[in-house]
Amino acid sequence: MNTIRVLIVDDQAMIRSGIRALLQTSDTVDVVGEAADGRRAVSMARALSPDVILMDLRMPILDGVGAITELRGNPATAATGILVLTTFDTDDNVIDALKAGANGFLGKSADYEELLSAVNRVAAGGSALSAMATDSVVGHLAATAAAPTRTHDPASEDDLRKLASLTTREREVVTLVARGFSNDAIAGHLFISPMTAKTHVNRAMSKMHVSDRAQLVVAALRAGVLDDH
Repeated sequence: MNTIRVLIVDDQAMIRSGIRALLQTSDTVDVVGEAADGRRAVSMARALSPDVILMDLRMPILDGVGAITELRGNPATAATGILVLTTFDTDDNVIDALKAGANGFLGKSADYEELLSAVNRVAAGGSALSAMATDSVVGHLAATAAAPTRTHDPASEDDLRKLASLTTREREVVTLVARGFSNDAIAGHLFISPMTAKTHVNRAMSKMHVSDRAQLVVAALRAGVLDDH
């Protein structure tokens, strides 16, 4: 079994040490490095080619969103899995991190099982966006819903046009995804099979021009799918 190469990025040494200690108990994970700021993270990612980067958002020199943007803009690191480490109640740039290309979020208070599960999902090319993370994203958007910059955001208008291309059922499914429902929960809510729910999610992702569930959530929220819910 191939090990998952992980780069830990956080400006607090204690947090980096704690995460390293947790991950080192797994035979499937190899912590290849640590960085204390976004600029160093970008440099180390290019040199070490990690499978997953655990990225803090609030850092000196270059913050997490800036680092994610640079990593996604470089062919050598564009496909690297990026899992954002956050304290949902204080970080106000989770939406920007998703827009920049983060594959998901993990609370800094997550336990070993949550951490390892999220790392494995992102390493496999998936996303890690828990119900709590989705609630946080929804809360941040709700708090800024009246801001003029959001009303005239070209990205939001583009998402709205894409949302209009969805069928009624696909829009129902996307709304439930944005509310944090899993495919099984969507199936139960709409009285359809989990496979049918998955098919609707995949078709919606294709029409919304996104590559994973986390990106679908942020595109749907920008388009206002929960405005009437």
